Amino acid sequence: MEPQKYVIGIDFGTDSVRSVIIDTFNGNEISSSVFEYPRWKEGKYCDPAKNQFRQHPLDYIEGLEQTVKEALHNAPEGIAENIMAITADTTGSTPVAVNQKGIPLSLTEGFEENPNAMFVLWKDHTAVKEAEEINKLAHTCGGTDYTKFEGGVYSSEWFWAKILHVLREDILVRKKAFSWVEHCDWIPALLTGITDPLILKRSRCAAGHKAMWHEAFNGLPSEEFLVKLDPLLKGLRDKLYTETYTCEVLVGYLTPGWAERLGLKGKISVGVGAFDAHLGAVGGEVKPGYLSKVMGTSTCDMMVAPLKEIRSKLVKGICGQVNGSIIPGMLGMEAGQSAFGDVYAWFKDFLLWPFENVLEESKLLDQDTKEKLVEEIAGKILPELSKQAEKIPVDESGIVALDWLNGRRTPDANQNLKGAITGLNLGSDAPKIFRALVEATAFGARKIIYRFISEGVEIKGVIALGGVARKSPFVMQVTADVLGMPIKVARSEQAC
Repeated sequence: MEPQKYVIGIDFGTDSVRSVIIDTFNGNEISSSVFEYPRWKEGKYCDPAKNQFRQHPLDYIEGLEQTVKEALHNAPEGIAENIMAITADTTGSTPVAVNQKGIPLSLTEGFEENPNAMFVLWKDHTAVKEAEEINKLAHTCGGTDYTKFEGGVYSSEWFWAKILHVLREDILVRKKAFSWVEHCDWIPALLTGITDPLILKRSRCAAGHKAMWHEAFNGLPSEEFLVKLDPLLKGLRDKLYTETYTCEVLVGYLTPGWAERLGLKGKISVGVGAFDAHLGAVGGEVKPGYLSKVMGTSTCDMMVAPLKEIRSKLVKGICGQVNGSIIPGMLGMEAGQSAFGDVYAWFKDFLLWPFENVLEESKLLDQDTKEKLVEEIAGKILPELSKQAEKIPVDESGIVALDWLNGRRTPDANQNLKGAITGLNLGSDAPKIFRALVEATAFGARKIIYRFISEGVEIKGVIALGGVARKSPFVMQVTADVLGMPIKVARSEQAC
């Protein structure tokens, strides 16, 4: 009898990385581990007032090593010897400038503390101006509209806008950057030792949804288009890629060095990376006719359809339609909200301000008690708000909110938009405002579904994944009521 075989999935999220060991025979989860990024948690390299969010590669490396080793430690004896493959997903678009060896500049001398040499996180909106320039050129140049397979609107959250912004802002990075690599491409390259930017395998998912790559263009936007956008981009196209690969393709094998660091043995395959939401949709059993909604700090809304069903149809205002970006051989379509759980987190932090600041000056409590009190309150605010908000009749408060606290991703990306709360009076309290924010995120979700339907894409129901989907029955019920559709919640905590 052959021994059972196992695989490791690694999910690099916004705040943490998770590793999970899966039994390939039945899909059962054997063990898992989570690691919070320490530098990110401290707020390093970020400036929320400027919408600047950067992450250090050491957060990823340390998290990768610790979670895999811990997951193996928590697993039954003998599992490590029967691990056959590793695949990783990450946030995106989260690119980084690399040298000729494919090493992120932030891991090289002189750039260790430079935010522009870090990974530019998906939620970084410093490149709004650059995105506007890309859209203007694509729509008025008289040639190919390179945004047409990306919903017709290019976002500041995406590859080219971020690269151009950093090149304009930082002359030192501009001089040292040989190429740029997405986080989901860098992890497999790191594990296999194939880090040369000219030959490492690039994800179809990342390239198609965020970098304006398409078969119809023979790859990326033309050199002429990029130079017209800004001469600083001259020559970069040739240092990137033409070919892209779907997630079932082999990148290579785990290097002996990484096998030793992770506590693994044997010839272990490493697959092409992809974005977390897209692979999360696979974990949630995405299928034609159903929208897979990954509900976390933001949302990513995924759909798949047979290629022959969509044919030449272009769905306007979404985040792209790409052959094989979710399931090889099917068209993957992406939409989403720039803030979802982050909206609730913002309100929680807003309410916590006096406890974190005024309480700090109090002489009535010792420091240890203060810290424990703040921690306790922080953990109870959202659950208690949900309990009280659930009791409020729909038509009672009159408060209306817009969920654009981090701009709008879909439909029709516009990161200049701002959130709003209206209809306040002296009777407005925290639960009523919270309910309005939850309703706002639900109606934002409905706008996405209506856009798909208006563009001729059938939606029968919703499959929900992610932290919010599992932790907040109140949010899920309000969302289901607003959508007027059934929502299935994925059983697994590790689907995305």
